Amino acid sequence: MIGMESIYIPHLNRLPNSTQVVLVADRLPELDTLTPIQGEIKVTHQVTYLEITARVETIMTLTCDRCLSHYNYRLKLHTSELIWLQDTGSPHGSPLPDKDLESEDLVESLSPNGHFHPHEWLYEQFNLELPMRNLCNPKCPGISVTVETPSLRLTDDRWAALSALKDIQGNMG
Repeated sequence: MIGMESIYIPHLNRLPNSTQVVLVADRLPELDTLTPIQGEIKVTHQVTYLEITARVETIMTLTCDRCLSHYNYRLKLHTSELIWLQDTGSPHGSPLPDKDLESEDLVESLSPNGHFHPHEWLYEQFNLELPMRNLCNPKCPGISVTVETPSLRLTDDRWAALSALKDIQGNMG
C-alpha cells in the first residue's frame, strides 16, 4: 500500500500543520474487496489528541440475506475520528485546548509516544460501515420455493419392488 506504514506520533509535530496525508491505492489483506481501496487518510496531531479524517472507497461482493445471491456493493467511507493521546498512567480528565471538545468524546486512546496504524484503523472503519442487512435490492423476494407434486414415475429401479407391493396392497383394500 502506498504510505500505509505505521506513523510514529511524535514525528507528526515535525510536519507542516502537524499533518500527514496517507494516500491509499491498494487492498487490505484482511478485507475481501473486488476493487482496490482508493482515497486518502489525513492524520493531524492536535497536542492532546489525533484527528483522523478519511475519504476512501472500494467495491465489495456481498451475499444477499434473503435470496443468497451475490451482488456488488460500493462502500464509501467519509468519516473522522478523534483519538486521545495519553500515557498509560495519566488520568483521562486533563484539560483539553478545544472548548467544543469534551474528554467523553474521545473514546479511543493511544500513547503520545506510540504509533498510529492507518491500515488497522481503516479496516475497523470499513467494518463499521458494512450494512447490517445485506439485500441485493429492497424488493428482493427471497429464495423462490416451488412445491413439487410427487412424481408417479420412478427414477430409481431399486424402488420398483416397493412400488409393486404398494400397488398390490392398494388393490386389495
